[in-house]
Amino acid sequence: MTRRRRAAPGRRLLHPRWQQQRERRITAARAVREALLSLAGLLGRPVVNQAGEEIGGLVDLVARWADDPYPPVTGLVVRVARRQVFVPAEQVVELDRHGARLRSARLDLREVERRQGEVLLARDVLDHQLVDTDGIKVIRAADLYVAKVGEAWRLVGVDVGVQTLLRRLGPARFRWLPTPERVIDWAAIQPFGIDPGGVRLRATARRLHRLRPAELADLLEDLGRPARQALLAELDPATAADALEEMDPEELDALLHELSDEQAATLVASMESDEAADALRELEPGERDELLARLPAATAQRLRRLLAFPEDRAGGFMTSDLVIVEEQTTLAAVAERLREVAADQPDLDTVVVVDPAGRLVDVISILELLLAAPGQRVGELIGPPWPVTVGPEATVDEAADALVDNRRNSVLVVDDQGRPLGCIQADDVVDALLPGRGRLHFPRLLQ
Repeated sequence: MTRRRRAAPGRRLLHPRWQQQRERRITAARAVREALLSLAGLLGRPVVNQAGEEIGGLVDLVARWADDPYPPVTGLVVRVARRQVFVPAEQVVELDRHGARLRSARLDLREVERRQGEVLLARDVLDHQLVDTDGIKVIRAADLYVAKVGEAWRLVGVDVGVQTLLRRLGPARFRWLPTPERVIDWAAIQPFGIDPGGVRLRATARRLHRLRPAELADLLEDLGRPARQALLAELDPATAADALEEMDPEELDALLHELSDEQAATLVASMESDEAADALRELEPGERDELLARLPAATAQRLRRLLAFPEDRAGGFMTSDLVIVEEQTTLAAVAERLREVAADQPDLDTVVVVDPAGRLVDVISILELLLAAPGQRVGELIGPPWPVTVGPEATVDEAADALVDNRRNSVLVVDDQGRPLGCIQADDVVDALLPGRGRLHFPRLLQ
């Protein structure tokens, strides 16, 4: 009988298949490690001519920003005597951890001039803030990695490890050692705030489109001023407004102060009315009045009405974005009205019905309207269950009780004549009850 071999003390034998997988991973990691070149390790390395004679030291790598997930390296910045000169990538025969070797010693000794769409990797990117759109977080580039892809060297990854920072402070012989297990694929990176000479990346908008407003808000809060200005510039006003609604009040206040008056007015006008009113309350009275004066007249009037109420009362945290129609309105006219406001009120799920005097009659869900015959009038759809209402002076607790007692996800705010002023959703109540916890949003459900 064949005896099983016993493992040495403290050592566990791997199944042959697992051993093979482990060896393949080790081999792959070694191949990746050998393929990557550390920018930090390259800096200061000698640049030699075809005869092996040193002609200068490597100062930086130049990459061309374009709609390419891996920007190509277009050349080197080399210190020759007291000058920094540009060496085109075509002149580079070898680039490795020992430095660079050129085809010849003939160099253009004019000072380096940045060309449109190019960045200096060490100067412009290393140690700067970047956005990881896969991990949805702000990172800082501790090191950058280039690799030979086809015939060109390309920027392929960024290292964010603390150990990498320590490696850069250590002996020069260790600075070139890459740590591929800590590398983030450059294809997932957005370099906001790094100016590539006016070139805008179309891929940026596509990647940002995948992010939710709360995720964009987190990025805006974590980025420094230049970078978040660049991020905002990539967003359309509606998307940017959605992100601003999710920001911490103090961060939002700081951001509005950073923007130009025109930018701030555009974004505030695109926000939901209750969120915009909250943002305006954080401003000094003079700043608030100046910003309101730049808003469209109807928007400014609506916000002034909200600001007139205390922020801890129903009138202060309701949204006034309602679609109000009379009983005799045709469903075709209602549908046209909904199309007009769809872009500004994407979460709208009800229509408020009033009588000729403007008093509340009922609330009709969008689903009811869709299921009704096109030729009907709104008044034909009126019926129980009837809407739940509170007055504008109702407290947060009273609004919460109205929601819970009636098992609704929203209540209407009406004045003493029964005319609708606004609507309070469940998440508005939670935000008012728990102001320190940030914005908590529930799905918009039908009444």
